[in-house]
Amino acid sequence: MMTNSSRRKINVFAFLVVGGALGFSTGSSNADSFSDPNPPKVHEVKALKSPLESKDFDELTYYLAPKALSPEATTADWPRFLGPTDNAKTPESHLLDEFPKGGLKKVWEMEKGTGYTSPVIVGDKLVFFDRVGDEEVITCHNPETGRKYWSFSYAVEYSDRYGFSNGPRASAVIDSSKIYTLGVTSHLTCLDLETGTLIWQRSLADEFSLADYFFGHGCCPLVHSGKVIVPMGTEEGMSVGAFDQNTGELVWGTKHEWNAAYASPIATTLQGKDRIIVFAGGESEPPTGGLLSIDPETGDLDDAYPWRANKYESVNGSTPVAVGDNQVFISDAYQIGGIMLKMNEEMKWEEMWRAPDFGLHWNTPLLLGNHLYGFRGRNEPDAYLAAYNIDNGEQAWMEDPEWIIQTPTGRDYRMKFFRGSLLHADDRTYALGELGSFAILKLTPEGVELVDRTELFYAYATWSLPVIHRGLLYISQHDADPWSDAPPRLICYDLRK
Repeated sequence: MMTNSSRRKINVFAFLVVGGALGFSTGSSNADSFSDPNPPKVHEVKALKSPLESKDFDELTYYLAPKALSPEATTADWPRFLGPTDNAKTPESHLLDEFPKGGLKKVWEMEKGTGYTSPVIVGDKLVFFDRVGDEEVITCHNPETGRKYWSFSYAVEYSDRYGFSNGPRASAVIDSSKIYTLGVTSHLTCLDLETGTLIWQRSLADEFSLADYFFGHGCCPLVHSGKVIVPMGTEEGMSVGAFDQNTGELVWGTKHEWNAAYASPIATTLQGKDRIIVFAGGESEPPTGGLLSIDPETGDLDDAYPWRANKYESVNGSTPVAVGDNQVFISDAYQIGGIMLKMNEEMKWEEMWRAPDFGLHWNTPLLLGNHLYGFRGRNEPDAYLAAYNIDNGEQAWMEDPEWIIQTPTGRDYRMKFFRGSLLHADDRTYALGELGSFAILKLTPEGVELVDRTELFYAYATWSLPVIHRGLLYISQHDADPWSDAPPRLICYDLRK
C-alpha cells in the first residue's frame, strides 16, 4: 500500500519531470532585461477649490436611509476586491444576526453595465468599474446614497469569444488617494480619487505584445511598495510587470514563461521577507502555469512551482491564500485540485499536501482557524461546500445545502449556492450563491449550519464577492433577473444591527 509520503515523492518527481520538459525556470528573473517601450504622460491634478458634490443620475434609485451606525461598531475600508487584508475577511462588527422578515432592506441601487466587478470603498468614496456601450467606465459615488461625484470613460473594443460578458473582470483598486483599473483589453489606468482626473494610462497589450487571454485580461492589480503589480505574459517573456504608482513607468519585469491567469496577486511574508505571490496560468499551448514568489523591490524570482491542469481550455482563477508561516494554498478547478506549498529557507517551494477534490473555480477559500472552507467544483452541478484541514490536507466534510423557493408562477424550485462566495465578518460567514441567494453560515470543522437565508434576486453569474463597508452590504448583480425583469444592478443593502 502506497503511503502519503511515498505518493508525495512520486508526485513531486512527476512534476519536476514535466516542469523540465516544458522549460520551467526556478532561478532569478534577470529583472533588468526589460525596458519600458512607451512611458506614459503624467497629467497634473489641479486642487479643487471646494469638494465635489454628489448628484443624482437617471440610473440611480434611492429607497431609504440605513439604520444609524452603532458608535461601538468596528468599520474598515474595502480598497480591493478581497477586502482590507486580501483574504475575504473584514473586522466590521454590529451586523445583523438574522435577516428581517421579507428580506434585506435596500438603501439604493443603480443599473450597471457589463462586467464581473465589485465596488471598492475608501472613506466616503465608492468606485465602480464596468462597461457601458463601447466604453469602459469608472464612476465614483457616495456609499450611503449612491449619488455620483464623477465619471471617467474611454473607448474599448472587445467581444468575448465564449459568449460571456464583454466588460471588465478586474475590480478597481484604491491606494494613496488614487484609483487603478485594469480593463478587459489591458488598459491600465490611474485616476485621482477626489476629482476623477486622469493621471496616467497605458495600453499594455499594444505596448508589450501581450499573449492572448481566454476571457480578456482579468486579474486585479496589486499596489504594493509604490508599485502597481500586474500579471502579464508577453512575447518577450515578461510574466509579471511592476509600474511606478505615480508615473506609470515600468520599474521591473519578472522573466518567466507563464502568462497571466485570472487569479490576483497578493503580498505576504515568506521566510521573513516581503514577497509578491502570483498564481499564473492563462491561455497557452501547451497549458502552463503555477505559483511564483517574487521580490517586490527587484522583480527577481525566488521559485516557480508548476500547478496547472493539462488541458488547453483551463485557467487558474482562484486567488492564493497565505496560510500560517511561509505557506500558501492554491487551487485549480479543472483537474488537479488544491495544493499546500511551503517556502523553505532556500526560498524554494516545497509541497506539504495535495487535495485533488478541493478544486475551486474562481472563488477564494476562506481560512478560519486550522481549516479552509470553499465551494469546490468547476460547474454548477458538481459544486459543493467543503472544509479541509490545513495541517494535513484531509477533508473534514463536504456538504451541499439546498432549499425550496417558489417561482413567480408558484412552482417549487430547488435552490443551492452552487459555486458560491464566502465572506467573513462579525464572527460569522456570509455566503452569496451564484443565482442571488444570500445566507449567514456558521462554519466549523464539524460541519456547516445555515443560520438564516434570503433570496436577493434570481440572476445568473452572481460571481463577485460581496462587499461590506460601515455596516452596508454591496452586491453586484451581473445578469438581468428574468423573474422580475430587473436589469443588471449594483445594490446596497442595510446590514446594520
